[in-house]
Amino acid sequence: MPSVDEDLLTTLIARLDLEAKVRLLTGADFWSTPAEPAIGLRRMVLSDGPSGVRGESFDERSPSLSLPSSTALGATWDPDLARRYGSALGAEARRQHADVVLGPTINLHRTPFGGRHFEALSEDPLLTGELAAAYVEGLQAHGVAATPKHYVANDAESERFTVDNAVDERALHELYLAAFEPAVTRAGAWAVMSAYNAVNGATMSENPLLAEPLTGEWGFDGLVMSDWGAVRATVASARAEQHLVMPGPVGSWGERLVAAVRDGEVEESVVDGKLRRLLRLAARVGALEVAPTPPAVPAAEDGAAVARGLAVAGSVLLRNTGELPWDASSLGTVAVLGHNAALARTQGGGSATVRPAAVVAPLDGLRAALGEDRVRYRLGAQVAEGVQPFDPATVTDPVTGEPGLRAVFRAADGSALRSEHRLGASLIWMGAEIPDGAETVEVSARWAPEPGTHRVGAAAVGHVTVHADGTAVLDTEAVLTGDEGPGAAIFEAPSVTGEVGTDGPVDLVFRFRPSGGEAGMALFALTVGTETVVADPQAEVAAAAALAAACDVAVVVVGTSDRIESEGFDRTSLALPGHQDALVRAVAAANPRTVVVVNSGAPVLLPWRDEVAAVLLGWFGGERFGDAVADVLLGHAEPGGRLPTTWPATGEERSVLSGRPTGGVLRYDEGVHVGHRNWLRHGETPAYPFGHGLGYTTWTLDHAVAGPWSADGVAVTVTLTNTGDRAGRQVVQAYLSRPGSDVERPARWLVGWAVVDAAPGTTTATVAVSRRAFRHRAGGTWATEPGTYDLHLGFSVSDTPLHATVEVVGEG
Repeated sequence: MPSVDEDLLTTLIARLDLEAKVRLLTGADFWSTPAEPAIGLRRMVLSDGPSGVRGESFDERSPSLSLPSSTALGATWDPDLARRYGSALGAEARRQHADVVLGPTINLHRTPFGGRHFEALSEDPLLTGELAAAYVEGLQAHGVAATPKHYVANDAESERFTVDNAVDERALHELYLAAFEPAVTRAGAWAVMSAYNAVNGATMSENPLLAEPLTGEWGFDGLVMSDWGAVRATVASARAEQHLVMPGPVGSWGERLVAAVRDGEVEESVVDGKLRRLLRLAARVGALEVAPTPPAVPAAEDGAAVARGLAVAGSVLLRNTGELPWDASSLGTVAVLGHNAALARTQGGGSATVRPAAVVAPLDGLRAALGEDRVRYRLGAQVAEGVQPFDPATVTDPVTGEPGLRAVFRAADGSALRSEHRLGASLIWMGAEIPDGAETVEVSARWAPEPGTHRVGAAAVGHVTVHADGTAVLDTEAVLTGDEGPGAAIFEAPSVTGEVGTDGPVDLVFRFRPSGGEAGMALFALTVGTETVVADPQAEVAAAAALAAACDVAVVVVGTSDRIESEGFDRTSLALPGHQDALVRAVAAANPRTVVVVNSGAPVLLPWRDEVAAVLLGWFGGERFGDAVADVLLGHAEPGGRLPTTWPATGEERSVLSGRPTGGVLRYDEGVHVGHRNWLRHGETPAYPFGHGLGYTTWTLDHAVAGPWSADGVAVTVTLTNTGDRAGRQVVQAYLSRPGSDVERPARWLVGWAVVDAAPGTTTATVAVSRRAFRHRAGGTWATEPGTYDLHLGFSVSDTPLHATVEVVGEG
């Protein structure tokens, strides 16, 4: 970690009056902090993460690397890959001139219904904490700050701005805080983001948990920034260990905080302490002219190669009857079916969205690997709802004739203020990106679709008109319903469409006048394109099945849409949307060599899972998702993932928790029994257990020896054999149980693992089990119950054939 001259910071703080100090504690705008030339402080740029770095704009002309979703990273179980993931984002942040990345997301998958779980790593605090710490290390090695979020217990989206999460002491410390601790204490995160929600009655931007354990017991010396718009009460938040209000320049502090200091409600020394943390962050990222230059950073990696490799490593082979891997040299025709096969979900919806330069969908990847002549495609079942952006290959700028669109900002009198060529059809302008006096934006394109009748329109909040060859086809007000929090106008905008019939190219003009803004900032956000309409879903399913029957093998890609998994709302069902279940069953009946690729960020129901030859989970696979799918299906690479979260069979099991508050309060009544712990407590069998995953070889666990109790805990040496004929990857997992304990405990809990890459033959692995794994929270402190603990080793939480015992000496 770069050293910071604290005396220098004291000198700089003393140069500023109270008003100048307070001004620096609120964002300058939506994405940056204020500059202060008097002390050599430049602005610091903040950018959303956790799976890409967007920079200050959503402009597709400045594309960003899009890595697989955090759930895919969680599925690798590999801290080295998590470090590489963070390093790739650190290099990307430097390229995008961002100083702070808002990630990783460390909240737990408490319930599979959580709408934003694609951003988080796992249901387990140990797995989450270890991977998050490595991510932070990899990112900050580039001189860019990581911001673990959302501190703390921000595990669902329902009523997320106001919900009070009631969590008992043991669950809070053993699960939700434990997931954050390694990123702070071991990886040394330079920033942390406080959450919207309250915990046990206090909003997180005012919560005592910011002091203890964060800045107290854990020794966090970085900056606590708010989630966007999360700071409400001036004095209460100022007295807490909350250091920066975002966004700005209008916030809850400013003149009100200055007045509170003048009136004696807040000590000026408290303001100085907050400013010290902001300047310390600035020194670490190189934003202070007088501070030492940050150390040399690692060389940038090939982002596309990292994205592809991580997508492979996080792929989880849930089922395989021997169908996979396919041999490309002997493979005949392949039916590729499903909306997500061609329009893949490569990232989740919400603030994590980035604009990649290009996306490889599964259909693209298989065509590239096998050739156009062997791959046949059919939609099969619609998934994406509402307006989807125009295919860039079908639109041209009417001014230049280049691929893309023309956007013109107009004043109230219709005069043009600025005209620009755009490459994509999903358009967002914020704040200073919008010309002064702009009332509307006009987007025009020459569109060359397949002949027929199409639904053309926009996803936006405001007044929308559409003209096709000069004829009005739409004139309406698009109104936002439901969540109106930050980002809603961008990520949850309603779609409005009109009908356009074409037998050749058509000239389209969209005019848009937005309603409102975003946190006091001007905002123009609209997506122009078409809406898929399947007139006869049953006939489409039947046609897909007929295509499958005519081919040697079939790949069905099923998944979710941005209306199902996104920031801002939780899911109401785990079922796949539309007619996808019917599609899989019809295709499997038509061709026994049917493989299903699941394209979702979190668990979905797979009621047909035993009816198909193989099931491969690809998560949201990032910009090279399709290449990774081809790599795995054709055996060029091992599907390396293991489930970081339990997958339910029905979603109605007792073990599936609710994320819906009652009377504004969400009670974590399950205590420490979250995820696989809850499934074991209830004795229920999920569709696929925590830790499950197959490869292309076979393994046996032969022997395990637990070493003596020591200052570090217990080292367990495991002997295992790759009994197949090819190299493979295995994850040896260790769980503890404590029969007859005087403390309420999970039936079994994860305490360590080892990732093993090995050729055929026998090898050994060491699983380190920390002393912390034996601790429990009691009476405001940590304790270890002495005695015998059972150690369970295996390949998932429900497959632990090896056992050993550990004799533990108690400690206070």
